Amino acid sequence: MALTAGIVGLPNVGKSTLFNAITQAGAESANYPFCTIDPNVGVVEVPDVRLNKLTELVQPKKTVPTTFEFTDIAGIVKGASKGEGLGNKFLSHIRQVDAICHVVRCFADENITHVSGKVDPIFDIETINLELILADLETVDKRIAKVEKLAKQKDKDAVSEFDILSALKETFEKELPARSIEFTDEQLKIVKGYQLLTMKPVLYVANVSEDEITNYNDNEYVKQVQEFAAKENSEVIVICAKIEEEIAELDAEEKEAFLQELGIEESGLDQLIRKAYHLLGLATYFTAGVQEVRAWTFKKGMKAPQCAGIIHTDFERGFIRAETVLYDDLVKFGSMNAAREAGKVRLEGKDYVVQDGDIMHFRFNV
Repeated sequence: MALTAGIVGLPNVGKSTLFNAITQAGAESANYPFCTIDPNVGVVEVPDVRLNKLTELVQPKKTVPTTFEFTDIAGIVKGASKGEGLGNKFLSHIRQVDAICHVVRCFADENITHVSGKVDPIFDIETINLELILADLETVDKRIAKVEKLAKQKDKDAVSEFDILSALKETFEKELPARSIEFTDEQLKIVKGYQLLTMKPVLYVANVSEDEITNYNDNEYVKQVQEFAAKENSEVIVICAKIEEEIAELDAEEKEAFLQELGIEESGLDQLIRKAYHLLGLATYFTAGVQEVRAWTFKKGMKAPQCAGIIHTDFERGFIRAETVLYDDLVKFGSMNAAREAGKVRLEGKDYVVQDGDIMHFRFNV
């Protein structure tokens, strides 16, 4: 599943520091042949304790986690929607990602200047949001010019589309994103065709100082971001990008000791990966055998043949059935044989909707 989240932010908010942590913590390239990654793309392993437990149970020759991509989006300045600064590059990069991780500065440091002269997280958010809204407004205005004439002639499809476009235009003129509108399933199909930037789901990343990472609930800037995000049903995670960059250079044992010393249960980067993963409606199924235990990413709602096709197109083309067991059941009974004897291994057909945590063995014939 080649879905990616783009990391955006104004200058000096910690975006580059966070992306450095992502690239330093990058997945082992040896497990992913034929994969050419651009310099602005970081590939990270998705943390999943279930994979570790399956490895303990099965004792395979190799364990392969699933991965997720982050794209470092070109910098932005006010006027990006009109091509100011790296505006055109910024907008083209945003169009290519599936979700947005918006890094917001929530720390004061007189040695690090702010683009607006003061720390103001809501200004930061609204600056980027407005540029995306203006770009989308331009898209909608162009489409309205094409549809309006047909709508006046009472063309049924054109009338429906014109109503959608009018609602979008009105929303943008209020400086609100397209995702703030509740569309019907039919309307959503039309809206998706516009490839609007403000339809992309957003995760706000509040970047705090090293001193505040364990008590960020007292940080007024973080509270402002949380209140803003709540209004548009977006989520917020709190990290210290500087600490993440340090953690990324440590091995697993050192990382665990460092987090314990700080009093943090999970690194900010691990939180970011998991939240971005779920923001895109992604989930994980596993294959488990003596040769390899492996995690696979799929989109929630996918059926068994589609999930088989993630491994190889032949698996989907010649799909017969999937031998399936729940992760909890396999752990409870300790092995596939024991789970099978307990009646917990099921044979699922083409209509089975795969669930997060399913352990699957596909039977196929081509």
